[in-house]
Amino acid sequence: MRATRSPRPTGLATSTSHPAVTSSIKRMLDILGALVGLILTALLLPLVGIAIYLDDPGPIFYRQQRVGLKGKCFLIWKFRSMVRDAEEMQHLVENQANGYIFKNERDPRVTRVGQFLRQSSLDEFPQFWNVLRGEMSLVGTRPPTVCEVKQYEPHHWQRLDIKPGLTGEWQVNGRSDVKDFEEVVRMDLYYLHRWSIAYDLQIIAQTVLVVLRRTGAV
Repeated sequence: MRATRSPRPTGLATSTSHPAVTSSIKRMLDILGALVGLILTALLLPLVGIAIYLDDPGPIFYRQQRVGLKGKCFLIWKFRSMVRDAEEMQHLVENQANGYIFKNERDPRVTRVGQFLRQSSLDEFPQFWNVLRGEMSLVGTRPPTVCEVKQYEPHHWQRLDIKPGLTGEWQVNGRSDVKDFEEVVRMDLYYLHRWSIAYDLQIIAQTVLVVLRRTGAV
């Protein structure tokens, strides 16, 4: 599957890049964080891989096309937390969210091991590879799906003026408890306006606490 570019409405492209995109310090932190994260992922891979396969035989990794900086598509990587045919079964599951996102607190497609991976955020660890490649950042906006972006209104496109992140405002202020798309947009735009290296470090520290407490995890 080749990454493509999601069409952005004419006239909505910004003439200058957001400081978070051009910051060499942010990129250096991303590279260092990604290298540490990939080492941890490699150490966890044998145990996690065996657990995933024994619970539901099939691929260990899950990949999906997401939309990143300026509408450029890329393949996001995760440890598989759902049954193999999850995407084909989505229409059978009630969407408990409002807007262009899909959420269900008791999604029947999530496996037993997948539930643990999600609660501990271990399913996200392969995304350190996306961070190392420069497709994502340690901290950024929530990475949207292609179907979601196709429905965007003009103000939603501002979310794509920076790279999507492994964590961000939505992660430290609700995680799965946030079920309204416009609230996700509000959080992302708040991050865009407040961004600084110090704020990124603050969000990373808050993320560690949220994950350890399993706040808002499903």
